Amino acid sequence: MARKNQPNAASDAANVNLPGAALHMAGEHPEVWAAFQHLGERASRAGPLDARTRRLIHLALAIAAGSEGATHSHARRAGSEGISPEELEHVAVLAITTVGWSQAMKGLTWVRDITRPRPGAPAPR
Repeated sequence: MARKNQPNAASDAANVNLPGAALHMAGEHPEVWAAFQHLGERASRAGPLDARTRRLIHLALAIAAGSEGATHSHARRAGSEGISPEELEHVAVLAITTVGWSQAMKGLTWVRDITRPRPGAPAPR
């Protein structure tokens, strides 16, 4: 299966619509935001993992950290890069033995906000 919207750079964060707080931070402190972006790009290039693997790891870390916004963001970006909903949901299932049932189920719910949006529900940010 061909992957769509493959990231060309180690980090595609510059092409992502930011949620309110991050958008304000980037606008108010552009030098800090640029340094943060640079750090992400350097970390991505620091090892042998490909972009797809890095995206799945970012999703897993967002779930483990309990970050709903980051989970939504990484699930949305992964989907746009051609990673299937089943693969994204499997990441949350894998979290069960590491972060516990409750946290993994929260993560699965957040992933499904993206992979299985409810009719009439507001889009997650």
